[in-house]
Amino acid sequence: MLRSADFSNLPAEPNAFVGRESDVDELVQLMRVSRVVTLCGAGGIGKTRLALRLAARIARDHPGGGWLIELADLEKGEVRGHVAAALRIAGDLAETIGARRVMLVLDNCETVIAECAELCRDLLRACPGLTVLATSREPLRVPGETVWRVPPLSVDGAESEAVRLFVARAGAARSGFELDAETLPLVVALCQALDGLPLAIELAAALVRVLSVGQLVERLDDRFRLLAGGDRTAPARHRTLRAAVDWSYRLLTPQERLLLRRTAAFRSSWTLDLAEAVCSGPGLPEEEVLPRLCDLVDKSLVALDGEIAGQARYRLLETVRDYALEQLAESGEEAELRRRHLMAVAALAARVKAALSPETRTSWPVVERHVNLFDGLKAEVGAACDWSAGAGLPEVALGLLTDVRFLLVGSGRKLDVAERLDRLLSLDTPQVPRPLRGQAMVLRGELALVAGDLELAERCVRTGLGLCGAADDVYGAAVAMIVLARLTGEQGALTRAIEAAGRSGDLVLESMAQGAKAAFGLHHGRLHEAQRAFEQVLSISQELGNHYVQSFSHIGLAQVARRAGDASAARRHYESGLRLLRRVDAGQQIVSCLAGLGQVALDQGDLVEARARLTEALVLSRDAGLRAGIGRRLEAWARLVAAEGDQRRAVLLASASVALRARRPDARTEEVLRPARDALGDAVVDVLWAEGGAMTADQAVACALDGTLPALPPSPVLPADQGSRLTPREREIAELVTRGLSNRAIADELVISPATVARHVANILAKLGFSTRTQIAAWMIQTR
Repeated sequence: MLRSADFSNLPAEPNAFVGRESDVDELVQLMRVSRVVTLCGAGGIGKTRLALRLAARIARDHPGGGWLIELADLEKGEVRGHVAAALRIAGDLAETIGARRVMLVLDNCETVIAECAELCRDLLRACPGLTVLATSREPLRVPGETVWRVPPLSVDGAESEAVRLFVARAGAARSGFELDAETLPLVVALCQALDGLPLAIELAAALVRVLSVGQLVERLDDRFRLLAGGDRTAPARHRTLRAAVDWSYRLLTPQERLLLRRTAAFRSSWTLDLAEAVCSGPGLPEEEVLPRLCDLVDKSLVALDGEIAGQARYRLLETVRDYALEQLAESGEEAELRRRHLMAVAALAARVKAALSPETRTSWPVVERHVNLFDGLKAEVGAACDWSAGAGLPEVALGLLTDVRFLLVGSGRKLDVAERLDRLLSLDTPQVPRPLRGQAMVLRGELALVAGDLELAERCVRTGLGLCGAADDVYGAAVAMIVLARLTGEQGALTRAIEAAGRSGDLVLESMAQGAKAAFGLHHGRLHEAQRAFEQVLSISQELGNHYVQSFSHIGLAQVARRAGDASAARRHYESGLRLLRRVDAGQQIVSCLAGLGQVALDQGDLVEARARLTEALVLSRDAGLRAGIGRRLEAWARLVAAEGDQRRAVLLASASVALRARRPDARTEEVLRPARDALGDAVVDVLWAEGGAMTADQAVACALDGTLPALPPSPVLPADQGSRLTPREREIAELVTRGLSNRAIADELVISPATVARHVANILAKLGFSTRTQIAAWMIQTR
């Protein structure tokens, strides 16, 4: 007969339950409104442990008992008998349970999923007081079921669930184990590499009895061999990481196995279209890819990773991907899969090029979807190029990159394109057509121009121009001449570029050529020339419906208007550009509009509006990690806080702006420093300047946004003759340190090497007994 709750078989927890506090709270509420809840997740994600914790929390709500029934080792046809035996019921299950308030915890249902579903359906219909909590790789799919996907543990920082679990288990494995400043980032990196998978983290933590955390991180490339020594009393499938993944893999159908191992060709993520293009083939027709992909998502081996450009994105956990890569390597079809992957990504790039072509007149929302899709899959672009270079087949990859050159140059997309292009171009293969090699060389020059390497940029562009010209490639030659005009700024080059763009018949090229002319005019103060060129670019981009280039034109026209003193026109153009950019992934241009609006407001004395706009611009620059952008934003902030009357912060921010951009102070800097010197005195300004130049980017941003001021060290008091220990050269360098110059700037000033400057600064610190450059500055001011 069925025993009472006092004799339920829920086991005691073997060790501390770490993390998932909010998950348990949510599930407690869910169990009170749903009669059947299935915890789904990959092997090792912690489904069983979570289920037992949850069952213990709600056991009092089930006076008829709470019963754990382990199903992992059952064969088909054994489920009903096994459940009856666990409950010690000799007769009919439904009749014996009746109306009692009973909770069944059905653990590891995946091996007998169909029978579990049938049993739950029958019992839930007949037993109104029954509650079922199931764990499985996939849903039961029974009426009334609530599926709850068990997520990995959080991995973001020292207080994350994964790190707390590692520390708890490592402390049990090695007495006295604690995190310190050295091991904390290593443990965070380890937990992130293990995808927050509890089983993997526990196996890794157990190894601290014989390995350091650093050694664990170094050996994760072979994670299955490393994490192979688990609890001897655990089920076999949980004793090693490989066993946990093996268990899931063996339960798959042949087509599911095919798809899983083929998805390992994707480095990061993929869409259904890419999966159908890459993974279909022998044994898996294209029409079977979607249903099998659904199966793998249901079985928690493939994760749904949000959406990009209106399409679902999928990915593998890193541990599952490592296993799938092994299976792919053993299958003998890896080379063909890599080739299909390259061709699929190249086809995506070709669609982006076609969408941007003036002949198609594609609407901007469609262009935007193509651009966002490319952005979301940029890791796959890198993987395709890497395989192409490694296989000695550069042609397709070079075509891929030149097809999307508009997206690669100056877009901030972190693809390491320059290095990949160098590898592809270095392959001396006759299959690469001369026009393609020429266009790729021009693209390499554009990337060098963006990086500030003007010599390399001109060399590559001229080489590309020669190749395109020799091959009668009008389009490629036009692109090369436009880039060359941007490089040299020569009027003749600009004229030839505009003529070449006109001959090509490509309106996009014509707008680029006019854009180069506009930028040249703006740089040299030829405002009327710049305005006419920007207006021409705006007209072309409006005809093409290209929002991105329209916004570029508005930003240029706003800069022209501001320099001409027309604040209302500048504001109007910045606001027009911002409206166009809000829905586009163009962070740098958005920042330019916001900063421009802030500066216009500052020019007009509207400090409230200026602060709001400049705050948004600085936060976006900080979040994007744009060091030079932060430096530019801080220059405007220095003007803002000076206008607000905070001269100390104005000096700090002006100095930080100069230091972050590795530039010398200019006339705009002096506009901030002059009133500060009048208010504070030269000595105080010199100390503040040195302190501002020593701030990190984060400290400078905090100083701007929150008013957080760096703590100045106490003014040093030294014997009068202490300074006589410095050599004349050291005093000269100390004076330059007081001016806030970096070692590189001091080296330029004195025409010596930065290493020599560093040695002198170290000697000065040692002789004076100081630890910071600010102390040097303060002492120099004191002794003047």
